[in-house]
Amino acid sequence: MDDHRREIPGGGLFIRDGFIEHIGITDDLPGNADDILDLTGHIVLPGLINTHHHFYQTLTRVVPAAQNANLFNWLKILYPIWGRMTPDDIYLSTQTALAELALSGCTTASDHLYIFPNGSRLDDEIHAASELGVRLHASRGSMSLGESKGGLPPDHVVEDESQILKDSQRLIEQYHDPKPGAMIQIVLAPCSPFSVTSNLMRSSASLAREYGVHLHTHLAETQDEEIFCQEKFKLRPVALMNEMNWLGPDVWFAHSVYVNPSEIEKYAKSGCGVAHCPTSNMRLASGIAPTMDMLQAGVKIGLGVDGSASNDGSSLLEETRQAMLAARVRAGLMGASISGGESFSIMTARQALEIATRGGAAVLGRQDLGALEVGKCGDIFAINLNRLEYAGGLHDPVSALVFCAPVKVDYTIVAGKVIVKDGELQTMDVHNLVERHNQASRRLVNGSN
Repeated sequence: MDDHRREIPGGGLFIRDGFIEHIGITDDLPGNADDILDLTGHIVLPGLINTHHHFYQTLTRVVPAAQNANLFNWLKILYPIWGRMTPDDIYLSTQTALAELALSGCTTASDHLYIFPNGSRLDDEIHAASELGVRLHASRGSMSLGESKGGLPPDHVVEDESQILKDSQRLIEQYHDPKPGAMIQIVLAPCSPFSVTSNLMRSSASLAREYGVHLHTHLAETQDEEIFCQEKFKLRPVALMNEMNWLGPDVWFAHSVYVNPSEIEKYAKSGCGVAHCPTSNMRLASGIAPTMDMLQAGVKIGLGVDGSASNDGSSLLEETRQAMLAARVRAGLMGASISGGESFSIMTARQALEIATRGGAAVLGRQDLGALEVGKCGDIFAINLNRLEYAGGLHDPVSALVFCAPVKVDYTIVAGKVIVKDGELQTMDVHNLVERHNQASRRLVNGSN
């Protein structure tokens, strides 16, 4: 996934102090490494980058009442459950989500935490991530527009706007690392047009630009949202963002399912990015984002598994496959033609992998991630190709990772440190984590103390 899109049979990497120093044929690499990892028979790629998630939602997977609801009704069902969360719930759910992501080849994850009940803080998530060893873009989300003021969330889960901004500033000053190789970066992320005020959107943009951090929110996810924006603001969602100074290279939006050609052009010209979440969009019957139209217009696109209550999983390798398949479904629905062996507007496996790597890095503003190149971070994942799932498919191993059924990876390495080895997480006792997580989930969903 370097600038030349090289694929190196028999290749290898030399990583020192977390960064790639050499890359090429294994026999040409320096021979003075302290540790040598023999990945013969494996395919090695840049670590996958998740650009949109809600870690806490691992606690509410497959809640019966929310299984067949669209977005707005799904939120109304789950808000009361989420309102019972504690700091320990945030901590446990973060480790659960990141463990699952790491086992799917993810080395960098952006999470959008916008609900802080019962003393919960973004710090709970940051501390949990630091123990697991995956890079984190921690988004200080927020909701300030409760039902009594015309918003969607119940009043008891929204916050005071002055407190939101004060805490946002604290988090930036305490945790944000702008340097190459950063393990933690802070993002300001009011939740959505239907859960915050215009004043908070504008104030967050101003604060983010004062400190040089990125901005993130949900946008154009459903037709309900489009109707809400037009009724409340007399504007479509993208035009509303423009009014509030939320278009620019330091901004990325989750979903963007309902954007028209002129809005896509605004994204491209302003430098906005998009977190594409195909599984969540299908799960909630929201629609299919026009990813090929956005790519062709030059919009930065990354992948997001989205919340584990609207995906029910956190596999970024599976999301890569879904992105390719969803784009092909949309192409078929839009009348794309296939003739003489040539495909038109059909996403390829390599394009999907590029969205999951280089695309994600561009969306997050990380020039140090997304490719196997000298000077980039030593973030990789590897899969043993001699397994049942790839039998008969090794004519093109790169494409096999996307076309064939998703698997757990064999190795995930972040900054040169092994996080997953032989398909097992090395930084966490998964059995104990699952047990504690399930206890917390049962308590929340059942409404017990």
